[in-house]
Amino acid sequence: MQINCFTVGPFAENTYLLTEEKQALIIDPGFSDKDEFSQVRSMLDSRELHFLAILLTHAHVDHLFGLSMVLDHFDVPVYLSDKDRYLWKNFASQAALFGFRARDFNFEPKVLPVAKDWTIGPFEFDIRYTPGHSPDHLALYHESSGSVIAGDALFKEGVGRTDLYKGNMSLLKTSIREQLYTLPDETVVYPGHGPETTIGHEKQANPFVTG
Repeated sequence: MQINCFTVGPFAENTYLLTEEKQALIIDPGFSDKDEFSQVRSMLDSRELHFLAILLTHAHVDHLFGLSMVLDHFDVPVYLSDKDRYLWKNFASQAALFGFRARDFNFEPKVLPVAKDWTIGPFEFDIRYTPGHSPDHLALYHESSGSVIAGDALFKEGVGRTDLYKGNMSLLKTSIREQLYTLPDETVVYPGHGPETTIGHEKQANPFVTG
């Protein structure tokens, strides 16, 4: 599996394009304008990739900025946890808190389940429930490539903020210790913001949650 990262939007959010066997997934489309989206769209077109779906680690506004833009061009399903859909259902209110105008979505995403062997096309993930930053938060572990898309749970020497809806630092630390730090030390962590890291490095160097 190949992972391409695009840092986009006013919050410098990491949007990921995953490719395998000429098929593709977009994780957390945070594009704030057409120029940002065009980078991913041109890669899909130039490589003649079959775009399968959009997967969301969680439904905070910075991870959804570009969702409507993508859906205007591609008819693909959207997957999100069903643990708590409050953030999804209140996207416009979230945006307004940060001074942005947006409309709520008029559809419900498909369920991205907590499951050890969840497959879509050639991709197979261990979907892990990692609440604390948000109540709907998931991490996507791809064992064969030794990587985890961690969303905003774990950053390089940092963790996600817990001052938003149902944020809980104690719960976030538990999620990291039980669902992320139990992965192999060499696992590469692809976070929702900032540079990549490894599980082993975070267990040793993360000042918020040591292993």
